[in-house]
Amino acid sequence: MSLLLDTHIVLWGITADPTLGDEFLDRLRSDPDIFLSTVTVWEVTIKQTAGKLGGPSDLAERIRDMGFRELPVTHAHAMVAGRLPVHHRDPFDRMLVAQATVEGLTLVTRDADIQRYEVDLFVV
Repeated sequence: MSLLLDTHIVLWGITADPTLGDEFLDRLRSDPDIFLSTVTVWEVTIKQTAGKLGGPSDLAERIRDMGFRELPVTHAHAMVAGRLPVHHRDPFDRMLVAQATVEGLTLVTRDADIQRYEVDLFVV
């Protein structure tokens, strides 16, 4: 199963947060079929600039360099995201749902609002 990581999962992964569990943390370190959306890097950068997210000033670069497969945003992703029901108002999360849907990926999250969408999920 190919995975797409929600932003909070990436942040927990970079700090090896025990919330994820040892088995999943091991998978993050070794599975070549895990995707990181460019939206996640954008979200982290915006939230840091706005003072809503702490961490080192190069956090976005550290996330980018974690070794996950890059998933750029396409026109198809944008159209699906724009047409999603408004279960979630966060545009970053809506884009991740759209990307997972279009690309046939399983979205890894703990966000209850995302769980309201018809998308394959792996809830940690």
